[in-house]
Amino acid sequence: MALQTVAKPRSEVLVNDFVRSVYNWMGIGLALTGFIAFYISQSEAAIRIVFGNPILFFILILGQLGLVFTLSSRVNRMSSGVATALFVIYAGLNGVTLSFIFLAYTGTSIAGTFFICAATFVACSIYGWTTKKDLTSFGGFLMMGLIGIIIASVVNIFIQSSAMGVIISYIGVFVFVGLTAFDTQKLKNMALTQPAGLDAAVVRKGAILGALSLYLDFINLFLMLLRIFGQSRE
Repeated sequence: MALQTVAKPRSEVLVNDFVRSVYNWMGIGLALTGFIAFYISQSEAAIRIVFGNPILFFILILGQLGLVFTLSSRVNRMSSGVATALFVIYAGLNGVTLSFIFLAYTGTSIAGTFFICAATFVACSIYGWTTKKDLTSFGGFLMMGLIGIIIASVVNIFIQSSAMGVIISYIGVFVFVGLTAFDTQKLKNMALTQPAGLDAAVVRKGAILGALSLYLDFINLFLMLLRIFGQSRE
């Protein structure tokens, strides 16, 4: 008797395609950020342009914040192509501003921290996807922690306390570990509840939004870990 291939349920196919799209776009964003950051760090002219002009650097930071806000709040009002373009532009600009890590830390410590971050991120994502515990209640707590980190970081720019910097980094690791699990569970719920006949453009915008959330979790977790494990070039 010939074996017959049993097709996956339609809902499972949709979930797998959506999740694959999210992580693919997240990977593209991280790869683009890393490539541009490394390229900028290898060019003295580019370094002078980016870091030699405080006003330009400030504009880049504001531009990134504006892109994140626009994508997060207005993604439903834009086309999937515009949403994708904004995500790619944001990842590129982030690479420009993050090029400083190649100037401040050794390549070995950057690579080592990246693998630690990747392993931690995968573990948290698996937990967020498989746990039966509803993590929604932790979302508000984690967001308060994130706001606290931002405020403390701004204050530390002026007081330049190394001890405070270390404390912020450790708290930041805790916060972004939690946010990774939280955002992964939110992504799972989004994938499971999307209608079967949903327009492809709407699915793409949802995937871009999910990719942005996980991208931000990964980048910030990496930066916090780098402050802890990174070895200075000085």
